[in-house]
Amino acid sequence: MRGGRTDGPQSKRGATLLCAMIACLVFLFMYFGFFFGPKGQSGALEYGTKFSRSLGWGTDDDGESTKSDESIFENAVRIKSFPVCDDKHSELIPCLDRNLIYQMRLKLDLNLMEHYERHCPQPERRYNCLIPPPKGYKVPIKWPKSRDEVWKANIPHTHLAHEKSDQNWMVDAGEKIVFPGGGTHFHYGADKYIASIANMLNFTNDNIHNEGRLRTVLDVGCGVASFGGYLLSSNVIAMSLAPNDVHQNQIQFALERGIPAYLGVLGTKRLPYPSRSFELAHCSRCRIDWLQRDGLLLLELDRLLRPGGYFAYSSPEAYAQDEEDLRIWKEMSALVERMCWRVAAKKNQTVIWVKPLTNDCYVNRDPGTKPVMCSSSDDPDAVWGVPMEACITPYTEQMHKDGGSALAPWPARLTTPPPRLSDFQVTAETFEKDTEIWQQRVDSYWSMLSPKIKPNTIRNVMDMKAHLGSFAAALKDKPVWVMNVVPQDGLNSLKIIYDRGLIGSTHDWCEAFSTYPRTYDLLHAWTVFSDLEKKGCSAEDLLIEIDRVLRPTGFLIIRDKPVVVDFVKKYLTALKWESIAALDPEPNSDSDDNESVFVVRKKLWPPRGSLKDSA
Repeated sequence: MRGGRTDGPQSKRGATLLCAMIACLVFLFMYFGFFFGPKGQSGALEYGTKFSRSLGWGTDDDGESTKSDESIFENAVRIKSFPVCDDKHSELIPCLDRNLIYQMRLKLDLNLMEHYERHCPQPERRYNCLIPPPKGYKVPIKWPKSRDEVWKANIPHTHLAHEKSDQNWMVDAGEKIVFPGGGTHFHYGADKYIASIANMLNFTNDNIHNEGRLRTVLDVGCGVASFGGYLLSSNVIAMSLAPNDVHQNQIQFALERGIPAYLGVLGTKRLPYPSRSFELAHCSRCRIDWLQRDGLLLLELDRLLRPGGYFAYSSPEAYAQDEEDLRIWKEMSALVERMCWRVAAKKNQTVIWVKPLTNDCYVNRDPGTKPVMCSSSDDPDAVWGVPMEACITPYTEQMHKDGGSALAPWPARLTTPPPRLSDFQVTAETFEKDTEIWQQRVDSYWSMLSPKIKPNTIRNVMDMKAHLGSFAAALKDKPVWVMNVVPQDGLNSLKIIYDRGLIGSTHDWCEAFSTYPRTYDLLHAWTVFSDLEKKGCSAEDLLIEIDRVLRPTGFLIIRDKPVVVDFVKKYLTALKWESIAALDPEPNSDSDDNESVFVVRKKLWPPRGSLKDSA
């Protein structure tokens, strides 16, 4: 017994030491297993950005951004693999993840649609794994055939085909889903409906583009975006908008079809578009209560519409058949009259209102009339996380004087210096030079890509830092559309992009973009990574986000410092990307940025089940 007592403390110390060693081994296994473990790993190891935080990136105890003194691009180690997310995450949208909202127990007002707005995970809850495609995924059908049909395996959701079977939204046709061009209000085709709107407005030849004067459209509650899809043949481009709601995958269907679209909602925050961006806003049975909160949502459309812009509203209230419809129609008519809108045309269940061209009507309203005018300190182009306000944004003095936006008709609009350039002290000469430079750069890009692509391989394009939109302008003759993204903390030039007849969105690349996985064929990243380093965000997170957004066989063009290119090369194997082409900085270049060009392609890899290429 004495011997037992004497050995007791040593035994305890040995047990303690053994436990400590086991704990260390478990920690090391979990830490390094995250990167070097088998690719099927999922679960808790999907979370966090362990590598980037180990280099001083991420958050400190107060949740503030931190960064080491040395560049992450110079210290990165080569990573062999990332885990693959569980199949249930194949359609993950990190900042619009309903499960995350429930887990975080956010107190959101469902009546205000806050649960459909962006709520991004904290760094420790970010998925750090590659999003797998669904089983049987195929390379998407090429444009223009894709407007009318997609592979069902790519978006295996057919409930809308049954739920909206009487409205011709979509038809389950075996291996494919077919889109006849119908909608809730236009069962017999979007093309006929669009022509009827043009006819109501007395546009020449019933063509909605109105001789080039109508170019940009906002389609609210767009469904599967057939309205926007059929506008394209008239040289009119729509930003089709819908939330990730009960009609699941509307926007995913739209983007799979090759139609411009964005996940968003009229809730409490401004939409990520600048003021005076659209010539036409459209709502066809979009189930929005426009009278709520003193007309707040209608006033957001007012902010977005150009002088003389239209709002086409197709809904039973416009016909006013019963008592409730009549009440809504009367109240809505009174509201838009106080907003200085007038009825341009009304037929059956469609009414089209038009905005004034000048501030005269606003000035002549009776004192105390609501909605009030917005404060002179309000910036109508500040949109990222900015709450909507129930007020009318007056036109600038120049717009009032011009009696409109003074924009050239399309397509001259694309290359004509717009009046709002003066807001940035950018001269017409600088604008034209920028257009010329990017045309040369895009021509060079296409030379690099041409050996790897077939006709119509690329359809959905995103310029991750669009500046004045000249990259997109240089693609005018290609069968593509471009989502022009302007960083929320940089030059607020998105209004110039819309004035050129292009579309885009404001965004913060420290967060995930509001789109489904596998929705873009080409991403262009001009100094995007360098900008992240200045902000203290994780470049590794951005690489994983790019992989999420890119379609398999899609391309990424990086134009940045050579050290950034070297950094990305270290992740090619882990991301299952392949190098396509590279250009070193030009010795006699007029650029001060010493920029390299690196083109990579996302491989078509089969995590589970076979993947087949399409014809």
